[in-house]
Amino acid sequence: MVMTPRPINHHRMFLTCYEDTFGYGWKHVDLFVHDEHDREVNWVHWTVDGDGPDVADESIRREEPDLERTTDWQHHVSVVGQNYWTADARWR
Repeated sequence: MVMTPRPINHHRMFLTCYEDTFGYGWKHVDLFVHDEHDREVNWVHWTVDGDGPDVADESIRREEPDLERTTDWQHHVSVVGQNYWTADARWR
């Protein structure tokens, strides 16, 4: 099966928030959109005042009140040791 290089079907949206483990000072939340083949279709990010899910939730309420998290935050650790969390989301 040949897949087209530009996915357009917005199948899944999820949020990612981070801990500034290495002190880079770039605190942010990402909203990713993937297609049914788990290819990234689009993304946006915005800066926040702190680290982790509580700060991310507050920023979502303030910046994108029509966006809602639909799953609990799941904790992960990247291969370089950075803590981050992901959660599914949708537009109300």
